[in-house]
Amino acid sequence: MASRDELYGVMDAYLAALGARTIGAAPLAAEVFNTENNVLLEPGDGCWNTVTALHNYRLYMADPHAGQVAVFTAIEETDALNPCCIRLEVDGNGLASGAETVVARNKDEGFPFGPQFFVDKPAMLAPVPQAARTSREELVRIANGYFETIERNDGTINTVFSADCNRVENGVQTTNNKDFPLPIAKLGCEEQFALGWYRYDDDLRARRFPLVDVEQGIVLAYGFIDHSGALGEYELTDGTLANSPVRRPHSYYLAEAFKIVDGAITQVEADFLTVPYRMPSPWDAR
Repeated sequence: MASRDELYGVMDAYLAALGARTIGAAPLAAEVFNTENNVLLEPGDGCWNTVTALHNYRLYMADPHAGQVAVFTAIEETDALNPCCIRLEVDGNGLASGAETVVARNKDEGFPFGPQFFVDKPAMLAPVPQAARTSREELVRIANGYFETIERNDGTINTVFSADCNRVENGVQTTNNKDFPLPIAKLGCEEQFALGWYRYDDDLRARRFPLVDVEQGIVLAYGFIDHSGALGEYELTDGTLANSPVRRPHSYYLAEAFKIVDGAITQVEADFLTVPYRMPSPWDAR
């Protein structure tokens, strides 16, 4: 079983190869299950053809028990800086037998996001003291409770949030952010969900929790948010009327990391992008 440092070393070597666009230098096994944005690709295809620089922002997480390592970073592709999450499955020889890349190309999608800030987050980086660590099963339960809360969000809270919880999506803080285009972003994590704002999220489907970093209290999850587009006007829990921003069939594919301390979610980091409605995941058959 590879140690945390060894897993980080594999990721560092992978990133160095990506930055140089040299797939032959990447620490890959003879056969690699490789996807980018939920599509099976040959290693070396996709962003390996277009990356022009790697950002120095790196949020690492590792799961020695499962042989998993991941990083949230950003990659430059010509004229755009794109949020990127890379997860590697590392075999007993220290080689990646699986690689899952999520690149959120906001410029192509026209997301209403403001300036992106790829900076270290102390809450995410702090290790959890040994005596305060939570079991793998409980960490996953809390993270899945977040997904239960957002699915058909009606104000019911199915997980626990710390009072200072913040969420960053595609490099932009979408909680406690008065400058974000949507008013809901001025509120904290639990306040947003308690309003039932995200009722238009019909399904949070194909949930996976492949990496659980007990030492850092981080769960890395994947899934799809499906929107049927059927919901129009609806009422928030405070009586305010709202209109769904999604009025056509639509799905997001997401990679989302949850920092959990003392049984509560304290920080969330997510990269997500639009994919075909109800798109399946090749990882489900892995």
